Amino acid sequence: MTDVYRLHLPDVPDTATVFSSPHSGCDYGAAFLASSRLDAKAIRSSEDAFIDEVFAAAPRHGAPLLAACAPRAFIDLNRAADELDPAVIEGLARAPHNPRVASGLGVIPRVVAQGHPIYTGKLPRAEAEARIACHWHPWHGALRGLLDRTHRKFGRVLLIDCHSMPREAIPSRSQRCDVVLGDRFGTACDRAVMDRIEGAFRDAGLRTSRNAPFAGAYITQVHGRPLQGRSAVQVEIDRSLYMDEARIEKRADFPDFLRLMEEVIARLCDIGREESLSLAAE
Repeated sequence: MTDVYRLHLPDVPDTATVFSSPHSGCDYGAAFLASSRLDAKAIRSSEDAFIDEVFAAAPRHGAPLLAACAPRAFIDLNRAADELDPAVIEGLARAPHNPRVASGLGVIPRVVAQGHPIYTGKLPRAEAEARIACHWHPWHGALRGLLDRTHRKFGRVLLIDCHSMPREAIPSRSQRCDVVLGDRFGTACDRAVMDRIEGAFRDAGLRTSRNAPFAGAYITQVHGRPLQGRSAVQVEIDRSLYMDEARIEKRADFPDFLRLMEEVIARLCDIGREESLSLAAE
């Protein structure tokens, strides 16, 4: 355990499946809170609250779970280190248009959910660089190390990148789903593997969608190389299934949801044991 991430390892690592949770961090330091214009609850609106607990069963089924400590509002680990926003960081020249940065969702976010500004002014460039050096690089070094070791051991690796989404993310009742699976439209995960992942959620009674409205961001893009035996899928779970979104509190039936998700997690770990996962890359 570090102040950057918590790495939960299985007693017996026997699957090529690896879990990561880059947005569940909730260590809001006093200095960060003091620098923000938002109150302690509003600043948490971009957090994937409790999603590390939702996937906490992974080590019991043979897979590691890497969970962030720092909150997404402080640094977004699902962005490239160079996705810097001149509107919130001093001394930056304007870069080519990047829709994530333009919307305030760069590696150092300018806003939280619903576009609420985090700061009253700009951050010193040295502060942004320190966050990247002390949080972004250690996190991604740990994740890459996990994936490389797993790939060497099994000849393949399957990354499940764990996230949550607000219920309003899918407003249409006709398109309502519980889980969005993002494989960057087939480029980050083999189709047969993706089918089995989707089946794990559907067999648990959860409605799924692929790549809409979330196709996977930086982590999925970088680590999804199915032709090299490296698949990556971003999983977005409807927060209202297990928490009160307004209060950021667990629902009374949270333990029931954990039991349901443990069934899914076990299936995802089983996928990482299948020899066919390596055959898909050949």
